[in-house]
Amino acid sequence: MAEDAGLDLVEISPNNDPPVCKILDLGKLKYANQKKAAEARKKQKIVEVKEIKMRPNIDTHDYEVKMKAMNRFFEEGDKVKVTLKFRGREMAHQELGMKLLLQVKEDTATIAKVEAEPKLEGRQMMMVLAPR
Repeated sequence: MAEDAGLDLVEISPNNDPPVCKILDLGKLKYANQKKAAEARKKQKIVEVKEIKMRPNIDTHDYEVKMKAMNRFFEEGDKVKVTLKFRGREMAHQELGMKLLLQVKEDTATIAKVEAEPKLEGRQMMMVLAPR
């Protein structure tokens, strides 16, 4: 029947009993599947991890500027990695850094959730936030 129609006999689901076959143009089927896959890739959002770098003794205005940038990243659907760098004697006052990261966590509580709690790695403290 497929040869008479000038089309192909395509096996749709070979695992069924009996196997399901359709008479259609294989070239058109492949083209449609390719278009569908391209459309799915186009609509997909790649989540990026943006990084905000701070120091433990950051001033209030600088902190507010960083928070505005962070809010913009969350609106775009990106994750934010907050990095706090300690230099020299600042390592002796790690509690200030922890306090700052907890403040960031508190300020973004409504729009973001903590994905990785603040932790110290060498001379820097990091925390990852993801949009809600």
